[in-house]
Amino acid sequence: MTAALLAALVVVFLGSLSVGDFQIGIPDLLAAFAGDSLPRIDYVLFDLRLPRAITGTLVGLAFGLAGSLFQRLLRNPLASPDVLGISAGASAAAVLCIVAFGASGFVVSAGAFTGSIAAAALIYALAWQRGINGYRLVLIGIGVNAALLSVVSFLMTRADMTDAEQALLWRTGSLYDSTWEKLLPLAGSLAVLVPLALVLARALPTLQLGDDSARGLGLPVERSRIALLLTATGLIGVGTAAAGPISFVAFLSGPIAARLLGGARPGVVPASLVGALVVLCSDFAAQHLLGTQQFPVGVVTGAVGAPYLLWLLAKNNRAGRGA
Repeated sequence: MTAALLAALVVVFLGSLSVGDFQIGIPDLLAAFAGDSLPRIDYVLFDLRLPRAITGTLVGLAFGLAGSLFQRLLRNPLASPDVLGISAGASAAAVLCIVAFGASGFVVSAGAFTGSIAAAALIYALAWQRGINGYRLVLIGIGVNAALLSVVSFLMTRADMTDAEQALLWRTGSLYDSTWEKLLPLAGSLAVLVPLALVLARALPTLQLGDDSARGLGLPVERSRIALLLTATGLIGVGTAAAGPISFVAFLSGPIAARLLGGARPGVVPASLVGALVVLCSDFAAQHLLGTQQFPVGVVTGAVGAPYLLWLLAKNNRAGRGA
């Protein structure tokens, strides 16, 4: 399945480079990568489409991997950064930078990363009661999420029109402004965080047995849990800093991977590949399949993710596991 997902990702990636107002055939793509191309193709490919496609792939990988870590660690399909308030923390900090300080670029990205870390720390501190219970953490996360979104709404009402438009576009989640300069910090951060996450994820099967059983097997439970949560939050932070809080990618990636695996619990690698596919496919649809006007990628992911969230809440409530 991992090989099939990787092949599908390559196909969608090439399609995102090829399709557009200026069509580039696959032979021309290969020639351009080989260094034998026309200036016009080079500009469209290397300056416009390639940074956007790579950014979408890396952001999707980060969100899918982080969402899988949260959901498996807390043994709850609702335990996603979108629901827990971590993405809302990034949004609140970034909107504050835009509205209060007129910031842009790196400052907004740094604010988003800091906000995601601060929100995760607050949620963990409030949820701690001689250990962490997954459902308690989700409930507290939902409350923190609502509070932070209220802060965002307040800041938006106080902003002037220009800042409000910039903040709204950023909050939606977009790959419009993808450049090589913004891509390098993202790639460098993921070069550290992704291998770290894969190594730490080896503890997940043991943690899912329960704290007492995990301790009996010699696993340092709290240290492993905190390391996983920090790594997953870092992945969300750098992804959000690069493209904004693209909604529901982290939430959907694990369940989609499970469906593709026939209901089996997916590993973190398939979930991360699904995350990349979700972002690239959604961005392709937002650019080419919704009429003449292009939309931010977050519009498409939100349209898909929101009904699934409602369905999952209703299902859990019928099963007696809802809030």
